[in-house]
Amino acid sequence: MTERPKRTAWIRRFHTAARDAPHVVLFPHSGAGATCFHPLSRALSPEVQALAVQYPGRQDRIAEPCVADVGELADRVAEELEPWADLPLVLFGHSLGSAVAFETAVRLERRGATVRALFASARRAPSLPPEGSSRALDTDAELLDAMRWLGSGSGASLPEDPAFLELVLPAVRNDFHAGNHYRAPAGLRLTCPVIGLAGEEDPAVEVAEVERWSEHTTGAFRLRTFPGGHFYLDDRVEEIREEIALAAAGAAG
Repeated sequence: MTERPKRTAWIRRFHTAARDAPHVVLFPHSGAGATCFHPLSRALSPEVQALAVQYPGRQDRIAEPCVADVGELADRVAEELEPWADLPLVLFGHSLGSAVAFETAVRLERRGATVRALFASARRAPSLPPEGSSRALDTDAELLDAMRWLGSGSGASLPEDPAFLELVLPAVRNDFHAGNHYRAPAGLRLTCPVIGLAGEEDPAVEVAEVERWSEHTTGAFRLRTFPGGHFYLDDRVEEIREEIALAAAGAAG
């Protein structure tokens, strides 16, 4: 049986599940670290084993340079998932994480790994122009305004402490840059089912734009909407848990 690490530089496991439990890989939004998925990981345990991705340049990897390219992030995550490559994996991304999860799924499928399903949450389809490209993010004030515009999950409750912001803003700015410069070819498709998730009051992403993820799979597609904004999932952990458990059981389509 393949020996799987409890953690790597890129992968965090906050809660445990049985060795034969299905696995889901969780990809954070801009500026966030793996701990943003701690509540969801707890909800999934012990039925599903959650593996949360930790991008460099934040939390315990703050001394490392950030990666400002979605494709490069996906390259690195796909490599880090090698110990789990023999398992069918569900990938779940939120906002920027949806783009990274999609590109990671493309790489895994090309290597012959089984991707059971991709969840694309709060992100327009990858072949559409990213929303944030027109927003000015040159100054810290503009960046904070953009974070507050998105909602509480990304900065409305951030303390105005300069030392804290000095630690947080570089990763946020890097990730916004990565997301705003990412666009996939219209013909890039997965074979696994894709589930699009959207907040009905999201100021940045329209439900119709999430529905366009259907163009990026030859498998089944399903759209589910929730009351709330860009960070609707903060209040919908149990419903998201149910969706992931369903997909992990092979019933995503």
